[in-house]
Amino acid sequence: MRKVLLIEDDGELAEEITAGLADHGFEIEWAPNGPEGLEMARSLKPDALIVDRQLPGLDGLEVIERLRRDHVAAPVLVLSGLDAVEDRVRGLRAGGDDYLGKPFALIELVARLDALLRRPSDMSETILRVGALELDLIDRTARRGNRQIKLLPREFRLLEYMMRRSDHLLTRAMLLKDVWNYKFVPETNLIDVHMSHLRHKVDGPDEIPMIHNIRGAGFILREMVRNLDASPMQALAACS
Repeated sequence: MRKVLLIEDDGELAEEITAGLADHGFEIEWAPNGPEGLEMARSLKPDALIVDRQLPGLDGLEVIERLRRDHVAAPVLVLSGLDAVEDRVRGLRAGGDDYLGKPFALIELVARLDALLRRPSDMSETILRVGALELDLIDRTARRGNRQIKLLPREFRLLEYMMRRSDHLLTRAMLLKDVWNYKFVPETNLIDVHMSHLRHKVDGPDEIPMIHNIRGAGFILREMVRNLDASPMQALAACS
């Protein structure tokens, strides 16, 4: 079972969350204040945390910042009645991975928690870099060297997915499932169209290509790729 630590001072809400998550297969531990939650997070080593923004004893953001300083990498979902943009940004900059405003539907909480637990372990980063390519997840900006790259929301999400998995072969089925949330693989050129647009933005005319189409296999984002034109099998070997 996936272990989740809930740090929430509202006892009634904590009971509802605990019961709801237990029905979805989570093992829940609860702390009613910041100091107790901080100690439990350090000792229990949960798979994920749900942290209320405003806690007695120790503010929720301070709890998260201290855990990050202790190199606790478990993903954190911040809960808060403060839902202004600056509050969400503050929560993310403190080390939170996602932000959910109150009131919320339990089904959305479960979906966000599932998504966090599916992410690679380095998802707490707010700036991704692969070579000269840089993606700021808070400001939602992209650059390659001194050149700014203007991306549509779907292109941004696609590039983020690829940068988190740089040097790995990504199949069309993986991209459809994880970026477009398709539960099946339809007959479509959707991936190729978006990838073509993204490649033209990321790889300038005088720049070494970073996004590569591996015939019959998928795509790779890499700072420098050699010998990937021969065959899909050689491409796979080059990525290992």
